[in-house]
Amino acid sequence: MFARLGSLVVRRPWWTIGAWVLIIAAVAATAPKLTATTDQSAFLPSHYESIQAAQLQDKAFPNATAPAALVVFERSDGAPISPADAATVGTIAGQLNQAKLKDVTGIQAVPPTGNRLIQIAAVELTKITNPSDTRQNDAVKALRTALQDKLHGTSLKAGVTGSAAQALDAQESSTKGLAIIGIATVGLILLLLLLIFRSPVIALLPIVVIGAVSTVVNGLIAIVSKAFDLKIDSSITSILLVVLFGVGTDYILFLMFRYRERLRAGEDAKTAMVSAVTRVGEAIASAAGAVIIAFMALTLSTLGMFRAMGPALAISVAVALLAGLTLVPAIVSLLGTKVFWPSKAWKVEPKGAKFAAMGRGLGRRPAVFAVAAGGLLIVLSAFAIGFNPTFDLTSGSTADTSESTVYSKELLKSLPAGVTQPSDVLLQSSSPLGKYQLDTYRTALTKVDGVGDVSQATLSPDSTVADFKVTLKSAPESDQAIATVRGPLRDAAHAAAPAGTTAVVGGLTSVFVDFQDAMNHDYRIVFPVAAILIMIVLALLLRSLVAPWYLMASVFLGFGATLGASVLVFQHLQHNSGLIFTLPVIMYLFVVALGTDYNILMVARLREEAREGHDPKRAAALALHHTGPTIAAAGLILAGTFASMMLAGNNVLSQMGFAISAGIAIAAFVMAMFFTPALTALIGHRAWWPGHADAQREPQQPNREEELTSV
Repeated sequence: MFARLGSLVVRRPWWTIGAWVLIIAAVAATAPKLTATTDQSAFLPSHYESIQAAQLQDKAFPNATAPAALVVFERSDGAPISPADAATVGTIAGQLNQAKLKDVTGIQAVPPTGNRLIQIAAVELTKITNPSDTRQNDAVKALRTALQDKLHGTSLKAGVTGSAAQALDAQESSTKGLAIIGIATVGLILLLLLLIFRSPVIALLPIVVIGAVSTVVNGLIAIVSKAFDLKIDSSITSILLVVLFGVGTDYILFLMFRYRERLRAGEDAKTAMVSAVTRVGEAIASAAGAVIIAFMALTLSTLGMFRAMGPALAISVAVALLAGLTLVPAIVSLLGTKVFWPSKAWKVEPKGAKFAAMGRGLGRRPAVFAVAAGGLLIVLSAFAIGFNPTFDLTSGSTADTSESTVYSKELLKSLPAGVTQPSDVLLQSSSPLGKYQLDTYRTALTKVDGVGDVSQATLSPDSTVADFKVTLKSAPESDQAIATVRGPLRDAAHAAAPAGTTAVVGGLTSVFVDFQDAMNHDYRIVFPVAAILIMIVLALLLRSLVAPWYLMASVFLGFGATLGASVLVFQHLQHNSGLIFTLPVIMYLFVVALGTDYNILMVARLREEAREGHDPKRAAALALHHTGPTIAAAGLILAGTFASMMLAGNNVLSQMGFAISAGIAIAAFVMAMFFTPALTALIGHRAWWPGHADAQREPQQPNREEELTSV
């Protein structure tokens, strides 16, 4: 099949390029706009308590407008706020109201806090339900500008925080981070390809090709998201960019290394490209298939953010695969050997002394290599035991210097940490609720350990639903707040509900509690399904029932080592309270899927060497000699592109970037390069049972073996 595909593309390159131009134009013209949301509740199904509370709140209080932002005032010199200062705050709030800022529906100053270090003004904004609606963001920008104008000549300083301000800062941080990631990714690919091939043409090839097909990727994702009502998380766009360029460059590298090898074997340019597609096409397609299957397993998740992420990433990989096996061969077939210009190094087989030496060592002592590589993976995996998930996505996705983060911390001088995002306890009855019932119930809530304050109940128009605003002592995304809501608050809310009433707990912290439960469900479902499907792909590719087991075992060790390395760096060395709760799922999929990529490439080459008549140890040595440089280059580029996420300036992307890049480095430089070929050499012919995939199919080529031993 791949021989026919390569022949077709090389014979008719202009037809292939023209078909891609038409596809790009058609998708660009017809696809809807891709929008993202930061509303975490949008990702949970309706049977969770936090979502039930939100639905009840919307039904009972359709016109309610909770403060979407808070203006935090304090004296510039840090002294307590004087009566004159408090009067100034009131005047500023009044002036801002009179300014009639667009989509700012009300600003109300409240008295200074007990220690008089802080005074706040609650800001109501136009309520939005569409994630693409920018009115609140625009209102916060206008409010910040107007606020600073009013502060001139006073002894006060102030800033805007709260949910709307945090969402704005997170969006701006994401946009800035995306730009940094894009520049770093493109720059790194250019630099590394220039160093590897010494050709600006090859260096620019992935940038041009992937940049062109990215329109198709974004368009298809938007079409699928709209068709299936998938909620795209704002962090997915950063991952999509890196996946598309990283994986796409990997596939182009796999092809170009084999193309150069066939040229050195004496084939003409067009024949060499057909041979390259024929020989490496199956490995690339199988590797991409494993990645796509792993990503599509996310559709089984209970979390909407993962159900959307799975198809989005799968589409990226699928388009990168198609471009790598059709568009790239077509372009290269037109350029011929000029693709390597101005370098002439493609004409001469390099000695490859380092990989030849490593191959000889692995062939002689596979057990030593297996134990050393496996031991490193086990040691790093031991640190994974200390993994602690954190749900601080809001502050974690913005810089520490952002206005919303700075003034959220300033609030802690006088108010409970949960003041910016209070929880909601909703009490519902079939008949009107009485004052005694409400007072008694509120008293029960105030006694809950971890609760800082409980407001008087707000009643629905028919008095059948009461909303109690519960301010927690801890920050809403903290472990302490989540523990409070999961246990004491929910237990007390349910147990203290008067006869004939029901209670539900809502708010951001309650959403995080339900996220935790949903994640535990996904660990039990998504992980095993992805592993089983990838093993099926491996079994079909290798025609073996043995090899898939130890290949997947090595990948699981790689996952554990990656999680352990992340825990070591962020929790032990940087003293963070934990890692972003989504990290294990994202890490699992990238390490398992992309780690399998490199394993497939190595084992496919090892099988090719075995078919040429080499014994298992020699086949492993030759596979490392010839495929080691490809895997090293691909792993370096892919790990480097993901590492660029660490430059984005926020903790969420930093953790993702480190974890995925570390996982890819482990997959490439430990698992695929040493652990997998060493195990295959030790297991020998039994690795291919019950088939005979390693059976000799071509006459043995002694010069290949002599080439390795002569270096």
